[in-house]
Amino acid sequence: MGRVDKGVPCSVSGCENKAERSLSGSKAAMAPDMGLSSSKHVYLCREHYKEWKKASKQDRENERARWG
Repeated sequence: MGRVDKGVPCSVSGCENKAERSLSGSKAAMAPDMGLSSSKHVYLCREHYKEWKKASKQDRENERARWG
């Protein structure tokens, strides 16, 4: 049972929702405008995960292109 299943709160400051996803700190750094801390793991609620996906889309596509 991981931390997300235990009900850890979202890592975005000011958000009290329960996290639904966890990311590594390096992946979270792809969207610096979200104000996420540079810790080892970042936990995001549903709304903030959608924002992160939109903000980091270009970086993630470039990352996949390097391996393909």
